[in-house]
Amino acid sequence: MTNPASLNVKIFADGADKSGMLEMYANPLVKGFTTNPTLMRKAGISDYEAFARDILATISDRPISFEVFADDFAEMERQARRIATWGAQVSVKIPITNTHGESALALVRKLSHEGVRLNVTAMMTLDQVHGVAEAVQGGAHCFVSVFAGRIADTGVDPVPVMAEAVRLLRQAPNTELIWASPRELLNIFQAAAVGCHVITATNDILKKLPLIGKDLDEYSLETVKMFFDDGKNAGYRM
Repeated sequence: MTNPASLNVKIFADGADKSGMLEMYANPLVKGFTTNPTLMRKAGISDYEAFARDILATISDRPISFEVFADDFAEMERQARRIATWGAQVSVKIPITNTHGESALALVRKLSHEGVRLNVTAMMTLDQVHGVAEAVQGGAHCFVSVFAGRIADTGVDPVPVMAEAVRLLRQAPNTELIWASPRELLNIFQAAAVGCHVITATNDILKKLPLIGKDLDEYSLETVKMFFDDGKNAGYRM
């Protein structure tokens, strides 16, 4: 396995726990951050803006995305414009549709061409990627988050999907494709192989980075010892 530092893909940490985010901020392999309302709720965040501004006081030199949490497009726009004022490194996450399945592309186009840095999120189809590419072409920088892990959860191989998404986004050089919701460390190498610009990963996956290149015989022995020790410590008898 290649060292991830040498791969042509940026690793972003995905989370909303302050201590975990700061731990990843200390890791030079982590080049940016993403959050979402679900992660923030899980972390017990009650004041969205206060949390964001607190994080930005420390993480001020790497890209970071904060998501709108409205379902009405007018309110999404209001929230997006406010979030965009929080820092030059901030991208505003806009879901590809609202909860009624109505496309957000008109809002994405408007914000992008008015200079708002975006992260269009929750995408899983190539039609969605194509729509975003057309909407933001010539606009502000835009991350395009395709949830490869969720695609894989349905039994579909995400690798060819992501490779085609890379091709589609060439028409919009102001975009960067994000391999979102990875399920394992291997996805970092897969993302790099197809030309993804960014992969997001939660701390539990990123903490496995030291395993890259580990001798598998050694890893096998450690696993055997773990099973033995746990059985012994449990006091099992037969």
